[in-house]
Amino acid sequence: MTGASSGIGAATARLLAARGMRVVVNYLRSSKAAEEVVAGIEAAGGQAMAVQADVREAAAIESMVEQVRAAWGGIDVLVHNALIPYAVKSFQDMTWEELGGKIDAEMHAAFAVTKAVLPAMSEQGWGRIIYISTGLSRRPRAGMIALGAAKAALEQFARYLAQELGPQGITVNIVVAGPVEDTRMGSALDEEIKKRQVALTPVGRLARPADVAQAVAFYTSEDNAFMTGTTAAVNGGMSMD
Repeated sequence: MTGASSGIGAATARLLAARGMRVVVNYLRSSKAAEEVVAGIEAAGGQAMAVQADVREAAAIESMVEQVRAAWGGIDVLVHNALIPYAVKSFQDMTWEELGGKIDAEMHAAFAVTKAVLPAMSEQGWGRIIYISTGLSRRPRAGMIALGAAKAALEQFARYLAQELGPQGITVNIVVAGPVEDTRMGSALDEEIKKRQVALTPVGRLARPADVAQAVAFYTSEDNAFMTGTTAAVNGGMSMD
């Protein structure tokens, strides 16, 4: 689980561990938070380890995968949630380095972490890959062009992988989260924007990390044998496709 020290990642790590999975809590800088997630999982009777790795760097990812192989023998499930930094500004004020750099970093991270886990999945003929995206890939909001464009690219990348990897017993799906409370992105919303978002949501609240975790958990499970290339929109009905 990349980006698992807080928010959606931490909630998903806890839920998957509670359902019997051994969970790798990947983090970049938040070692204390990651260790707290691991401690909570172990206190509840689950198995987890915290591993530091910058998912934008292939060597760091390979080192992380090797640590997991040495401890547990392989990786069956990848949940890619790591948040790559991005600029929040209008297109007119944005440089190519800010827009193109975000798209490049987003795709490079997804490419590298997926490449690292695929050999074992292909060899055993079973695997689950889930990418965490955002509704901003389809519903633009002022200042979010870098994130929205990068996540749109990630979603199409996932569909192409689903087509290619299906014959190998590997499913690839996307969880698209609407605004989520108790996350770094959610905390960036001012109160007025939050009120407008809630007003657009039939269930009358924003998502919580646990809501997103439930969707991810389904996609990782044995129950999901025949859904691939799909998108689960976890937004309380804010958008209905």
